Amino acid sequence: MLKEFKEFAMRGNVVDMAVGIVVGAAFGTIVKSLVSDIIMPPIGLLLGKVDFSNLFLVLKQGSTAGPYLTIADAQKAGAVTLNYGMFANTVISFVIVAFAVFLVIRALNRLKRQEEAAPAAPDTKACPYCMSTIPINATRCPHCTSQLGG
Repeated sequence: MLKEFKEFAMRGNVVDMAVGIVVGAAFGTIVKSLVSDIIMPPIGLLLGKVDFSNLFLVLKQGSTAGPYLTIADAQKAGAVTLNYGMFANTVISFVIVAFAVFLVIRALNRLKRQEEAAPAAPDTKACPYCMSTIPINATRCPHCTSQLGG
């Protein structure tokens, strides 16, 4: 059983999948930073200095009454919050990841289509007299020496 598991685990597609998962996790971290550190601050600035990661709605007050300045303050007080700003950041992260995956798949499909391109024009033909394979531009068969029509 251990031998079978080793064969399974060492197959190329399992190893490729593991590498893909690790790279995907690292890519997700980069995208999260891109959204929270690069994209959202200018958008928040354009919308009146709004910090999207701190947009929330208090559903139930905590042990100490609000208003709460941050989600951390609300959670520390035990308040129940609806964190729609964090959700907006997550949706933007998802859209960026989905678009990046789309670009990768699109590039792979282009490469695949180029490989499947129409085959090149034939460069040989059969001699009509001896049926030997000869160059397409030949005017005389090198095998039977028959004169070929042009």
